[in-house]
Amino acid sequence: MDMQALAKSKYLSLTTFRRDGTPVATPVWVAQHGNDLVVVTQRSSGKAKRLRNDSRVLLARCDMRGRVEGDVVEGTALLQDDAETATSIDLIRQRHGLIARLSFWWEDRHAGDSPVGAHVGITVRVGRTDAGETGDPAHSVEAPTRSSE
Repeated sequence: MDMQALAKSKYLSLTTFRRDGTPVATPVWVAQHGNDLVVVTQRSSGKAKRLRNDSRVLLARCDMRGRVEGDVVEGTALLQDDAETATSIDLIRQRHGLIARLSFWWEDRHAGDSPVGAHVGITVRVGRTDAGETGDPAHSVEAPTRSSE
């Protein structure tokens, strides 16, 4: 599955890895930005914490409950700075409409003084990573657990 196919999906299953290698899949809204995919999450979310330790991810099209619909591919995800996050928020708002705007508005009411609220953007690049080539069975693409983050 290529980046274009993932970008067309309304939801993306983004699997990140705990320090012990346990995969955790979470359904997220996705938008395309150039040759990358972008996702937005809470700064304090488990996804953000896991990505600070391990940038390897697994990606798949999914429904809103996280049920995977197709092939799983490897990728790399990096946390964005405030300017990049603001762009990603705008892209998600444009792509996902009123429900995204309401969701961001509600969450930002309690975010304090940050220009992007309590959010952090994630840039996702599709493709095998060097770390994923180690053959570590802890990073198998089978049966990730789902998270409500």
